[in-house]
Amino acid sequence: MSDDVTTTSEPEEIDETISLRLRAITTQTGLKGRPSGDQRCENCVYYLEPTTDVSYCWNRDLRILVGADWWCRWWGPASEADHG
Repeated sequence: MSDDVTTTSEPEEIDETISLRLRAITTQTGLKGRPSGDQRCENCVYYLEPTTDVSYCWNRDLRILVGADWWCRWWGPASEADHG
């Protein structure tokens, strides 16, 4: 292992802060790690790169990386022009 790689066994304060912020976002949006029927992030208008398993959601209330099979209450159907 390289000497310039540092590993810690405990999360840092910044990790706790980010975790709490992301937890609040998931609660607010109803973000789930599974689809709701046929509705999933990969076929949502806000899913930036529909050919990848993980992509950026550009919904103004979310704006985080999400998984293709996830879902949130702001799901909107993508058109062919959006993902074509």
